[in-house]
Amino acid sequence: MSSLLTWLHIGFAIFTIGPLTAVTMAAPRAIRNKNVAVLQNLQRMARTYSLGSLGVLVFGVALGLSLGKGVLGQWYMTASMTLFIVAAVLLVIIDRDLRTAVRALSSESPDDDAKVQNGRIAAFSGIVSLIWLVILFLMIVPR
Repeated sequence: MSSLLTWLHIGFAIFTIGPLTAVTMAAPRAIRNKNVAVLQNLQRMARTYSLGSLGVLVFGVALGLSLGKGVLGQWYMTASMTLFIVAAVLLVIIDRDLRTAVRALSSESPDDDAKVQNGRIAAFSGIVSLIWLVILFLMIVPR
């Protein structure tokens, strides 16, 4: 059972976290180019991959429970799960900013060009990417 959970955990990490990182990193360029159609696609993709990335946490916790021996109580597991939750909160903020940017760029008003959202999305997506790398480090090195 644990090998199936390992495969699911790693599969969800590969097929959701990677594309999610690429999507959030591409959004600022779409905002700068004022490409609303691309931005709408990126927003939908970011939401889909964000929801899918919850599978990484779910199968990771299930894997930790199946291994027993207090695996989930280890400091690096606690730190990884905490960082994942922080990344999830940042992704909710990114999603909100993407929706706001789509509305701003879709409006007739030339005043709002979504610069605030552009900067915040760029900053938060960079932070989320670093969080993923720290989690990867914590899953491999402390053992």
